[in-house]
Amino acid sequence: MGRKDNDCGSWRDCDDPETDVHVDKKTGSFDQRTLCNSTETRSSPDDSSLQLESAFLGDNAVNADDDGVRSKKSHKGKSCEEDEEGHLDYHIGLVMKERYEVVCPLGAGAFGKVVECIDRDKEEHVAVKIVRNIECFREVARSEIAVLEEINSLDDDNTFACVRMLDWFEHEGHICIVFELLGLSTFEFLRQNEFLPFNVEQIRRMAFQIVRAVCFLHRNKLTHTDLKPENILFVCSDCDLKYNDQTKCEERSLRSLDVKVVDFGTATFDHEHHESLVSTRHYRAPEVILDLGWNQSCDVWSLGCVLMEFYLGRTLFMTHDSKEHLAMMEKVLGPIPPHLLKQTRKQHYVHNECLNWDEQSSSDDHIRKQCKPLKQYIQRKNEEERQLFDLLGSMLEYDVCRRITLEEALWHPFFTPLRKQKQQQQRS
Repeated sequence: MGRKDNDCGSWRDCDDPETDVHVDKKTGSFDQRTLCNSTETRSSPDDSSLQLESAFLGDNAVNADDDGVRSKKSHKGKSCEEDEEGHLDYHIGLVMKERYEVVCPLGAGAFGKVVECIDRDKEEHVAVKIVRNIECFREVARSEIAVLEEINSLDDDNTFACVRMLDWFEHEGHICIVFELLGLSTFEFLRQNEFLPFNVEQIRRMAFQIVRAVCFLHRNKLTHTDLKPENILFVCSDCDLKYNDQTKCEERSLRSLDVKVVDFGTATFDHEHHESLVSTRHYRAPEVILDLGWNQSCDVWSLGCVLMEFYLGRTLFMTHDSKEHLAMMEKVLGPIPPHLLKQTRKQHYVHNECLNWDEQSSSDDHIRKQCKPLKQYIQRKNEEERQLFDLLGSMLEYDVCRRITLEEALWHPFFTPLRKQKQQQQRS
């Protein structure tokens, strides 16, 4: 899990809870992004019912089109060290399980709090997620633990770039999950680096690790469902500062590009019930918005959006409304295929087998300023960038039957230099 670097920033989930928050009804995990990039917020008319306390409501959960929120909360044996919201009221120096000594806070969110601890048995620093003592969140934590145990079992030699769960226990009614301590999220690094984009070689190295990790999940019948820059953390975000003559400012230069995928709170096995609404809005696949049902390919779309964000230094689909989101997709990727619009349960999005969108609206003016055809984003028309955009075009494909799989993506020419490098390392 992420940690606070000495000179910058903090673990992702410590942001202001008043920013727009997406709560998954199945698991109670959430997303929120600091209001730090232009006028960006995450509030949305059709997400307004997804409040923090609506998490994990099972069959009684509201969907994004409902007006109200029905909440079920129950404390399990309220602790004297606990506030009214069920958060553990810890103090620096608290020792849990006679082993984990709290050193400093890393963040807080809907699920609970994350603290940095010293593991006294191993004399190493770890991140501990302390889950709220409310039954819906306890249930979420048990589900996440089951997924993490499966990942640990399937990847016992830590080959794939998924965060490692080291331990879990209960403290005063709070489920606590112990993770390896990681660096900043890729989003937080971008934010602290004035949203300067990563270069193509950096993107290649990070993308190869992420694609391999999520492909590993897919092979084992698991979909992450919430891939985004906040959920991709650097293993170590130590960096050097250098002055850029062109931008006239100091830039952070990472010493290592090793990354890991985190937050398996919304991960869903193929055999499990699939909630109709998944993913954080900006990375949500068209089949989810159109309520066509989804499978592992929704991760491929999300990852395509993430890689574009790495390339641009900003979110590709910056919107808070589903229909506007679809209109943005059409500006970047061309018309949505009519057969998908025919199948959607959201028929208010459709008119005459086309997206029901007013091109004379002020929203369309905004979209024209924000979006352009995918290939027009290419900054340098060299072979490396051509390969990257060929891969992105295959990932950002409307039709899941035509969208590339991550197994196929690993063999894309964009990753050829890294595949060759890996083969040479295996031989030596």
